[in-house]
Amino acid sequence: MSRQPLCVGQPSPLLIPQPRGGRAQRAGLLLLAACGAALCLAGQPLAPTARSLASHLMALQVGALLKGACYLAEEIFHLQSRHHGSFWRALCACFPPRWPTLTLLLCGSAYAALPDTDQQPLGLHLILASLGQLLILSLGLHTPSAVEISEMSERSKQNVAHGLAWSYYIGYLKIVLPRLKTSLEEFSRANPNMLTCRETWKLHILIPLSCDVYDDLEKADSNIKYLTDLTETTLPRAGTKKRVYKHSLYSIKDKDNKLWHCAVEFATPLQSLHAMSQDECAALSREERLEQAKLFYRTLEEILKGSKECAGTYRLIAYEGWGEAETHPLSREILWHLWQQCHEEYAVQEGHQPPPPGSTLCSEELNLQISTSDLPQPLRSDGF
Repeated sequence: MSRQPLCVGQPSPLLIPQPRGGRAQRAGLLLLAACGAALCLAGQPLAPTARSLASHLMALQVGALLKGACYLAEEIFHLQSRHHGSFWRALCACFPPRWPTLTLLLCGSAYAALPDTDQQPLGLHLILASLGQLLILSLGLHTPSAVEISEMSERSKQNVAHGLAWSYYIGYLKIVLPRLKTSLEEFSRANPNMLTCRETWKLHILIPLSCDVYDDLEKADSNIKYLTDLTETTLPRAGTKKRVYKHSLYSIKDKDNKLWHCAVEFATPLQSLHAMSQDECAALSREERLEQAKLFYRTLEEILKGSKECAGTYRLIAYEGWGEAETHPLSREILWHLWQQCHEEYAVQEGHQPPPPGSTLCSEELNLQISTSDLPQPLRSDGF
């Protein structure tokens, strides 16, 4: 295969969200320290301040228990369908873990042990706090923010994207990827002049973050032409005696009219995401669809990285939408990845994308001068 640089531009960097860290908790600890310092600077007496803090914490825990009691009033009517007929399961689902109860007992003990200097009745304070909590709950004012919902879903692996990625891996990729090398080797033996770069003997999976999936790649880009199908894999699957799995091989033309060949296809779960955003019953907006598509890419990447049987058999190609003025954007995106696999002659550190082809020196142009002496040496060979 020719070693000349390919005239394609570098794909724009993708903004794939990383898992959230514990910065919110650390910010809370920082603000807690700031509030403590403000109290110290204010010169407030320690005992009354601690007693007031204990009463506030008690009020918060009582509010949480009241909230659980309200939810329990609804869950009682769903014991069979949601909690397998167990009242205890419904009780545990409605009320928070035992930490709030323990906090309530500790704060109550601290409140009783500290001297009463403000002469405020505790019962009245708790009743007023309970009324406020019930008012907020009844009016629906205490709703989690979008960030809280997103973080809870990601942390518990309950996003739509997680289910789609795992289904795609277990129901398809885990079956076909370990057999892909054999199919490509058979094709290469019959056609020795096509798949000359073994680094591209992978399934190139297209992941458009816009979820625009084409059933016909030739209609998506005129520089992409269907070549043939690889050897079929037939397996009994979920009651189907002979379920067929196969991949299509395509030829892709670059700007110099040179043909590149690879197995490429779209990630089919993105069609489901796109259909969900078009259906009112799914209640998935375009912004949520984009977020789920990014999470799908990240989750699938994590799954495949941990799969030993799929190692070295795939290439994920994620990209965003293009402008109308761009010509042959899909083939350009695929060609970039093919070029990168075939022509990179230096190690790429994990998490860093190499510079675009054509904008850096080729490996043949690099002349490294390594000195065996510990003393500084001139870079020029003529000694100047």
